[in-house]
Amino acid sequence: MNVSFELADEQATLAFGAQLVACMNDDMRIYLSGDLGAGKTTLTRGVLRGLGYEGAVKSPTYTLVEPYQALAKTLYHFDLYRLGAPEEIEYMGLRDYFDDSAIVLVEWPERGLPLLPRPDLAITIVVADSGRRATLVAESAVGEECLHSLQATFL
Repeated sequence: MNVSFELADEQATLAFGAQLVACMNDDMRIYLSGDLGAGKTTLTRGVLRGLGYEGAVKSPTYTLVEPYQALAKTLYHFDLYRLGAPEEIEYMGLRDYFDDSAIVLVEWPERGLPLLPRPDLAITIVVADSGRRATLVAESAVGEECLHSLQATFL
């Protein structure tokens, strides 16, 4: 199952991320794909705002992971852009983060394949006219429930 949403600007992307929180469970895996500057970190910032986080949100390009634990739901934000080879995720202990009861958002998941576990939702963001288009693909029953909830909200 997949569905696309048009996001007119940065504010719409932030709002969409915040709305995504309503359908997330405590241990959801979401993969974010798209070109540099497509809005992956902006969407993540929206999710964090929806969870009540008010601080700065930056892409963890150099640290690879940024934990956000003082929230209603724990969230780990990964950016695998600088990963040299998928095997590097074994050295970082990335699998341990997936075993925790937490939301895991992964930017550039294709750099960690095939070693990453399957996501619940795969989101691809592309530049479309002056805004963005987010295409969400459910890859689990949890992901499908989330998509149904989002469709009901945005119709």
